[in-house]
Amino acid sequence: MAQFNANVPVVQTDPLVSVDVPATAPLPAGKYRFQLVVVDDSGNQSDPAFLDVIIKDPVKPTAVLDMVNVDKAILANATVTTGSSFLLSGARSSEVAPGKVVSYQFTLLQTP
Repeated sequence: MAQFNANVPVVQTDPLVSVDVPATAPLPAGKYRFQLVVVDDSGNQSDPAFLDVIIKDPVKPTAVLDMVNVDKAILANATVTTGSSFLLSGARSSEVAPGKVVSYQFTLLQTP
């Protein structure tokens, strides 16, 4: 059992960790990125692996934004070459039943 704080590694010898969220301080709805780095018995560190976890609100709809290929398969690495077009998908967004999502508002927020 572990309580996670942003940018503070939880280090343990067990490969399974329980992310404990206190009832008094639940994670707000949204997308959270977790990172795993493993270290071998010689002290060598792996490259990081990442997992995005989506916390859903029990009342409001939950937006999920992915980059997809032409076959609508989610791309793990949202990187494109300068001048290339790409696809964004909100298909994994959801609403608490019996409601349904009726519109998707995509906005470019910042440019370099």
